[in-house]
Amino acid sequence: MEVATVTGWTHKAFTIDDASRVGEARRHAARAAAEMGWDEVDAGRLALVVTELGTNLQRHAQGGQLLIAARPQSLEVEVVAIDAGPGIPDLALAMRDGHSSSSTPGTGLGAVSRLADDFDLHSSTPGGTVGVARVRMKNAAELPASAFTIGAICLPAPYETVSGDGWACALDGDQATVLLADGLGHGPEAAKAAEAAIGAFARAPAGDVCETVQRVHHELQTTRGAAVCAVRIDAADSSVSYSGAGNIAGRVLSGVFDKSIVTQHGTAGMRIRKPELASLELPDHALVVLHSDGIETRWTVDRIRPLLQRDPTLVAAVLLRDHTRHRDDATVVVIRRKE
Repeated sequence: MEVATVTGWTHKAFTIDDASRVGEARRHAARAAAEMGWDEVDAGRLALVVTELGTNLQRHAQGGQLLIAARPQSLEVEVVAIDAGPGIPDLALAMRDGHSSSSTPGTGLGAVSRLADDFDLHSSTPGGTVGVARVRMKNAAELPASAFTIGAICLPAPYETVSGDGWACALDGDQATVLLADGLGHGPEAAKAAEAAIGAFARAPAGDVCETVQRVHHELQTTRGAAVCAVRIDAADSSVSYSGAGNIAGRVLSGVFDKSIVTQHGTAGMRIRKPELASLELPDHALVVLHSDGIETRWTVDRIRPLLQRDPTLVAAVLLRDHTRHRDDATVVVIRRKE
């Protein structure tokens, strides 16, 4: 089977503190759709999804954000809605098509569910709500069949237009290999380092993970360097193996299992020890979570335990909402083996 490399996407964040920001988000999504050659019908569906989610945030939520990412490989646009409360007390009622607690441009969250190709929503009171909707171009080609589901959120540091983080995933039947790179600092030079790391990974994505880290290290020697971690997930033998250098963190977790992915000290492109291989068990129903140091490492599984079998992007959204440091690029990649 041919290895399919999923190029990591970056989200643009819109803080929904005014009705005008909903319009900004809608126009951004429209540009992304136009660049992928969408027709008016699909673009209209996307506009309604963005409008409805954004309006709900503006009227009912605290600390609401819309995160929008184009995913050209699958000809889709992903819209993530995040807020910090007060939560939705009756989610089943809110999801009924046509229900709305006030006048909105669409017909409530039920309309989002009907118009989007994928939609998943989670809410807790008073913790808040996270939702993910994806709208795809009609007849979009599907990626090759894989044993895994991937969710990810990648955001630039505040006031930056590009992210100094980068990630990619190679899917090869029962195996998935992920590289996450965090360029030193943030801004364009950090982004160049991350892009170089992803380029080195893409040349041999299914290769040995230690060799991948070494190849990335050599490639980054003309850049400012980066923290990197390469992870191989094998669904057939229920294992996770990894190698890396720097402050990329990760966990393999389920309802009864929680083990950390810890890499050695160093900076790829500057100085690292010989890459070493480590491995962990992959239990049934487990998630593999990787994140850059824009996310705090001391988080507990309590908030995401209800989401272990849901869309992995919801897990990434909760971790971003509750544990971002607010001063650096922030990336969370979540992979779940399909049952």
